[in-house]
Amino acid sequence: LHSALPAILAGIRADAPQARVAYLLTDGGALPAWFSRTLAGLRTELAGTITVGQAFGGDLEATTLHGGLLAARYVLGADVAIVAQGPGNLGTGTRWGFSGVAVGEAVNAIATLGGRPVGSLRISDADARPRHRGVSHHSLTAYGRVALAPAELVVPDDLAPALLAEVNASLAPLAARHRIVRVPTTGLDAALRASAVPLSTMGRGLDADHAYFLAAAAAGRHAVTLLP
Repeated sequence: LHSALPAILAGIRADAPQARVAYLLTDGGALPAWFSRTLAGLRTELAGTITVGQAFGGDLEATTLHGGLLAARYVLGADVAIVAQGPGNLGTGTRWGFSGVAVGEAVNAIATLGGRPVGSLRISDADARPRHRGVSHHSLTAYGRVALAPAELVVPDDLAPALLAEVNASLAPLAARHRIVRVPTTGLDAALRASAVPLSTMGRGLDADHAYFLAAAAAGRHAVTLLP
């Protein structure tokens, strides 16, 4: 989700404040980059924004995700690229009828180009909808069914015991293809609270859906451990 962008960035900045980070805005949600208030607030935090496919208005525009990833690395000189759809999404409440399953295709594109895919999981114990509690069925479909290349899927190490058990059970079938990585979260809460923009997902702020933002920040933290 687009709401994960500032949380992932907070996780990156917690350990690698000088890292160059590019954002690839894919076309599963709102198409114009200027529609995102989050992105406007993060302009000074990013090396640049690349709009991909039918999305437009980024610092750079790319026809395909593959081209956008290459532009992030070789034009913007990014160390890390965050790939996520714009604000909002198209969803039908079904397994395949959600624009965010394209994150699985992003894993494939990153691996094809020789990158290191890191998966930010949509984890929540606050969402009232059962299909989004624990690990959202969207994440399980994208990484478990769409992503054919292996990725590193990040789980924060201090989730509530019941939530962690549910997350581990959901991810067990994905372990045959992906590497499940437990990441320490010391300092991430403070990094999230210092975010340059307000954190909000589905109308819930940091304290209302702490696990969601913590999981995204942990993915950012893990990504910087892969830098040379």
